[in-house]
Amino acid sequence: MTFTFVTLFSNLIEGYFGDSILKRAIEKGLLDIEYLNPRDYSKNKHLKVDDTAVGGGAGMVMNPQPLYDCLEDLQKKDEDVHIVFLTPVAKPFTQNDAKRLAKKSHVAFVSGRYEGIDERVIEKYADEVFSIGDYILTGGELASMVICDATARNVEGVLGNSESLEVESFETELLEAPSFSKPQTYEQISVPSEYLKGNHSKIRSLKFALSEAKTKFFRPEQLLKHKTRKSYEK
Repeated sequence: MTFTFVTLFSNLIEGYFGDSILKRAIEKGLLDIEYLNPRDYSKNKHLKVDDTAVGGGAGMVMNPQPLYDCLEDLQKKDEDVHIVFLTPVAKPFTQNDAKRLAKKSHVAFVSGRYEGIDERVIEKYADEVFSIGDYILTGGELASMVICDATARNVEGVLGNSESLEVESFETELLEAPSFSKPQTYEQISVPSEYLKGNHSKIRSLKFALSEAKTKFFRPEQLLKHKTRKSYEK
């Protein structure tokens, strides 16, 4: 699977793929990471990519020409590329979106800067628009990396053990149960004794109960969704 980052600052992204699981996936040929800089497409003699906002307002806006030409070039090279824009005004990105995007062959993330991207670019080229939360970042690179990471983990073969995906938070309405490692007791605090008895049925029941408790504490709205669905299924 190919991920293309359309960004003015690829150096902010490149290091993230130099270690751990994603690095191994790239080395195995499971993932391919590419970068396109809109500045390389600017027809301005100073290679500017921004201008003042029409109608007034603070800050600069990324103007359409460099991005139009950049994305046009990208689509000519791969007509199947799925172009995603990152903006705080879009719908929230979810785990289901990550799983869906992981089935595509090529996803491109367009990262805005300054006060944002000229809306005409988004209207013409966006296949989807996502937000990662109700807050403002200085640029779209971090949001692009978040969505890329969440998506890449769902590409077949990227995780060493695909079963890891089945028990994670947001695979259902409930959050993942707490995890513990050795030693069994640390600083006089022990792991739940049921985990040590080898009764897998009881361990599953306990994990489910802990999952419900964790969801009730951190995300009560998710627990309500879970109970509503279970009631409907009955």
